[in-house]
Amino acid sequence: MSISENIKHIRSQIPENVTLIAVSKTKPNEMLLEAYESGQRHFGENYVQELVDKEAKLPKDIHWHFIGHLQSNKVKYIAPFVYLIHGVDSFSLLKEINKQAQKNNRVIDCLLQIYIAQEETKFGLDFKEASDILNSVEFKELKNIQIKGFMAMASNTENEVQIRKEFKSLKEFSKQFPDYNTLSFGMSGDYLLAIEEGSTMIRVGSSIFGERNYKK
Repeated sequence: MSISENIKHIRSQIPENVTLIAVSKTKPNEMLLEAYESGQRHFGENYVQELVDKEAKLPKDIHWHFIGHLQSNKVKYIAPFVYLIHGVDSFSLLKEINKQAQKNNRVIDCLLQIYIAQEETKFGLDFKEASDILNSVEFKELKNIQIKGFMAMASNTENEVQIRKEFKSLKEFSKQFPDYNTLSFGMSGDYLLAIEEGSTMIRVGSSIFGERNYKK
């Protein structure tokens, strides 16, 4: 199937209130344009330099999501235009985003990344760290960021029961913070499961663009 057919197929499976993010890292601009032509406007990138290059060349009404691990010293490059930063995993990063947003006279939307997986390799805050940040006086003083909700990645496993349990744990945690109702979890292999467990935003790459090209 073509990229536009893939997008159409995924859209037919998901409710209207769920945002589909096309994960376009390492993909050439032509492929992004094909997705764009079929009505896709939300794209997710993992690498700052690649995102900056694409933003400069592609249509200006694209909503760019930064979904990778963001280093504080790179925030300034995406602060002028980024639509949503998914992987905020420390208070110091939040402060840097606030600082760069201020310089650009913007309020930048963010998601706190929560660690729910049974693996050592995933970044993120645990539930207590996230609560402590959101309830802190220092957090309330940051006027140029807006927390929209939470992002997480489940364990890389075939065990559906475990994945479901991990997703469920984030949904349960989020109920303490009803104002932060964006939940970004679920990827190509498990987005239908994720939606069943309360995801409002799915990050889909290979099911749209085909398998990733790791050579880049």
